[in-house]
Amino acid sequence: MINIQSFENQYTDQVVDLILTIQQKEFQVPITINEQQDLLDIPNFYQQNHGNFWVALHENQVVGSIALIDCGENVGAIRKMFVKKEFRGKEFGIAQKLLDILTNEAQKAGMNNLYLGTLERLQAAIRFYIRNGFEAIEKQDIPSVFPFMAVDTHFFEKNIYPIS
Repeated sequence: MINIQSFENQYTDQVVDLILTIQQKEFQVPITINEQQDLLDIPNFYQQNHGNFWVALHENQVVGSIALIDCGENVGAIRKMFVKKEFRGKEFGIAQKLLDILTNEAQKAGMNNLYLGTLERLQAAIRFYIRNGFEAIEKQDIPSVFPFMAVDTHFFEKNIYPIS
């Protein structure tokens, strides 16, 4: 059973461990916690305005995460989408559930577009985003309000329609 909920401070250590393990060990992305100070202050970085950070829990253990940054100008940025290796795939559907919750919340908040950046080596993630209606765009075509991460090389956009 997977439960998805908004982040609470009690999950900080588990979120940091999940994300760093996937970045550093699984995909050899040369990024440290020092370059991701946002993970040490999730409420103040992500849970502002219409932004949020969600965790997927299995037996009270964090097995997935996703964040929405409210960039202003009806623009949302997707960050920190990670699912523990053992919980990936259609059997659990965690990535899809996380993205659906984020998209629904962005629509309710009146956002028109979602943007994200990722790395070329994350091909499964890229295929997932494309399957979900995201289109590849050039970095220079992303709005200036988008918070870029230095390691990202590939960028995507999805037009969404606000729910009134």
